[in-house]
Amino acid sequence: MVFLTRNKYYAGPRTDHFDGTRFFNPGQPSTDRSLRDMWRWRRTSHRTPWPDSVPITTTVPEKNVDALRITIVGHATVLIQGAGLNILTDPVWSERASPLRWVGPKRVSAPGIAFENLPPIDVLLISHNHYDHLDLATLKRLQVAHNPLMVMPLGNDHIIQKAIPQARIFAGDWYDQQIIAPALNIMLTPAHHWSARGILDRRMALWAGFWLNIRGQKLWFAGDTAYGDGVLFRALHARYGAPDVALIPIGAYEPRWFMTGQHVNPHEAVRIYKDIQAKQAIGIHWGTFQLTDEGFMAPEEALHVALLAENCSIERFKAASPGQVYQFCETGEKWLVK
Repeated sequence: MVFLTRNKYYAGPRTDHFDGTRFFNPGQPSTDRSLRDMWRWRRTSHRTPWPDSVPITTTVPEKNVDALRITIVGHATVLIQGAGLNILTDPVWSERASPLRWVGPKRVSAPGIAFENLPPIDVLLISHNHYDHLDLATLKRLQVAHNPLMVMPLGNDHIIQKAIPQARIFAGDWYDQQIIAPALNIMLTPAHHWSARGILDRRMALWAGFWLNIRGQKLWFAGDTAYGDGVLFRALHARYGAPDVALIPIGAYEPRWFMTGQHVNPHEAVRIYKDIQAKQAIGIHWGTFQLTDEGFMAPEEALHVALLAENCSIERFKAASPGQVYQFCETGEKWLVK
């Protein structure tokens, strides 16, 4: 595809993953898809119907938590609590993952935490600018209610600052780090993905995951990612060690000919889990918005099969649902699920 040559979000020196205009995944196949590819997908798609709505049990989190606790809001939105700090990943409370309020993927389950029941939010982690991850309507609400520090990869700050001029933002490149408090250090990590808010800005803002050290406990939020050759994940383990907890996407993966370069399927998610040698993992990015062709329960079922095939404990990698609370035990022996 040929797009405008000027980057509207970011200007900086060339790197091993930025060519001066667009970001890319070094050494990996292109993520770009043409309009012809989109048409082929829509023409040949056999999309499994989802339910219109799914009942959940919402939870009201405590305002201040010492030991690491994770509450699932839905899709890639997770509340991470620990050391008295409250962190949200890719917050989306809107009804649709779309630039428009009346069309686009619609929620089938309510958020696991009602917005008004959120504890004071200190930090937002925003992995990239797709609408199911960067929702300006939600960010505006969070800014008014909590004034959090927003941490994100390069270029996304331009989008948010334009919409929310008063926002406090740290924008970084892969492997950049930010010390938020004595008990919290955040590093941006690579991911195999892409970005766009429209048809003329593809790959003009960077995408990333996040590695958190919370008072000695390590948590990795993968963001959106494909598997590629797996080198990225083995390199993260070599650099940072094994995370105590990994938040790994398991949904939005069919059809594979179209999605393999941008989203992992559950089998590949298990390969990431093994590559990075996580002590525990939680499967996210499924069961909230129907973005692709697989069925509503398919990611959870496929994850179970993949774990058994790889001789992994089915107790250490769970597919999470909105409203679930995971209390991490420092011994790493198990999760307490509320």
